[in-house]
Amino acid sequence: MTVPSDSRRAFGAFLRARREAMTPAEAGLYPMPGRRRTAGLRREEAAQLCGISTTWYTWLEQGRDVSCSSATLSRMAGALRLSAAERAYLFELVCQKDPQTISPVSDVAPASLLALPSLVQSPAYVMDALWHVRAANVAAVRLFGSWIGESGANLLHYVFLDPAARHFLHNWADSAQRVVAEFRADSAHIPNERNLGGFVSSLRETSPDFSRIWDTQTVMPKEGGARCFHHFQDGVQHFEQITLISEISTEYRLVTLVAAQENPAATV
Repeated sequence: MTVPSDSRRAFGAFLRARREAMTPAEAGLYPMPGRRRTAGLRREEAAQLCGISTTWYTWLEQGRDVSCSSATLSRMAGALRLSAAERAYLFELVCQKDPQTISPVSDVAPASLLALPSLVQSPAYVMDALWHVRAANVAAVRLFGSWIGESGANLLHYVFLDPAARHFLHNWADSAQRVVAEFRADSAHIPNERNLGGFVSSLRETSPDFSRIWDTQTVMPKEGGARCFHHFQDGVQHFEQITLISEISTEYRLVTLVAAQENPAATV
């Protein structure tokens, strides 16, 4: 991935600041001979700690367009004794994924997160990593039906296993393609403990349509946008979907549907 020049410069400035803030004693090094201009580490010493050449380290501090693997970044974070927040910032600047990042996994969603739908007037619900609906407000139950408020409710099960979904969702075929593409994008972040393979296998066995679409390997981020539903009582309903991911519990997302003006071309 290409790193923007301003991010490279910020990365270099951050490296330099952390290097200069660490003394040889703190790093467990014997100071190099000669007069020191700063109490912090020299570039040669920082490069030694990071396991790379002084030239390469210097280029990184200068913000040059050179590559840096996640393993090297991890060594830098350890050598410079970065805090968790500083480490995350280091990886973010160069668009790298930290190999040591561990997403907190819990079957118990935060109560404050589950309470959010009830604070919203528009239809809103919270989903977990496998798209089980963990909380839904009254407006969501009114729109989607009682299934969304039931224990174990799952959005993919509804789309592919509930016959009512084929009428409720405007242009079901396009909607089904999109939700599978979005779920595949989400699956890259699903913790191993969530048994993604078993969930997908079960759905493939019960829904030939899901199995066929899953095999297309299409990927699409869940960004929201125009949505249209055919409600059995209220007729055609148009919404703008907004999806928010919890920063603390990243496997959960709050989905809110805000009433929109009519747009016959919109799909779910």
